[in-house]
Amino acid sequence: MGIGISLILIAAGAILAYAVDYSASGVDLNAVGVILMVVGAIGLVFWLLFLASFAPFTWRRHEDVDVDRVDHHHV
Repeated sequence: MGIGISLILIAAGAILAYAVDYSASGVDLNAVGVILMVVGAIGLVFWLLFLASFAPFTWRRHEDVDVDRVDHHHV
């Protein structure tokens, strides 16, 4: 699930939960809206974690420099 689908689910869920004043027999539209918002939020969190796995965390990486192997005479 991409970020766009997640945002659409959150928006559709919010519309169903807060803006729709219709009652269908056997279906609680408020509950459906909340479920859509939760699923969209979970998808958004997973998508952001997926993107973060590709981020260059330079503050976590360090390269050890072997001082004995550095050639100070070569310019």
